[in-house]
Amino acid sequence: MPARQKYRLRARSDREIIREAEPGKRYVDRESGEELKVVSAVLPLAPSPSSLPYSIENLRLCGCSLEQLVQKDLNDCPHCGRRLPAVER
Repeated sequence: MPARQKYRLRARSDREIIREAEPGKRYVDRESGEELKVVSAVLPLAPSPSSLPYSIENLRLCGCSLEQLVQKDLNDCPHCGRRLPAVER
């Protein structure tokens, strides 16, 4: 289970990355050499059973009566506890 929080980091040129970050550490963009600033935390907040960020490409419906969105890499629904069906390609 990933215990570290992922953050969205942005450079002055609007280049962005998503990665785990530590407080007080300086991050630099490899290509531009610009300093990256933390602009937001990425959902789901740590600790979470999923390592995928919330985005339309990474979510699917649980299928239970609650009809909640869950990440594709989970085996069990965090809302109802039911086993999720295999991901269709």
